[in-house]
Amino acid sequence: MGTVINDRIDVRISKEQKEFVKYASEIRGFKNLTEFIIFCVNKEANEIILENNLILKSLEDKRVFVDALLNPPAPNEKLKRAQSNYLKFIEANEAND
Repeated sequence: MGTVINDRIDVRISKEQKEFVKYASEIRGFKNLTEFIIFCVNKEANEIILENNLILKSLEDKRVFVDALLNPPAPNEKLKRAQSNYLKFIEANEAND
């Protein structure tokens, strides 16, 4: 079985922030501040990753999406007609105001 190697993250926060976080940790019953911070960071990271993967699941999905943003296709006839109708609608409503 492999050896677990712990890494370290150093964070500087104000004394007030530390006391605030420590108090929350105690309320939730964590053994120590480190355990609480690791729990919170993992929870938030999981939520971010789940949210990120909810809409665009694969790297290919993300590539296609970004490519469509950077290189949009030329408007087709339906889109041109929709734009024309929209502009007519706006013009008619401005005349009524």
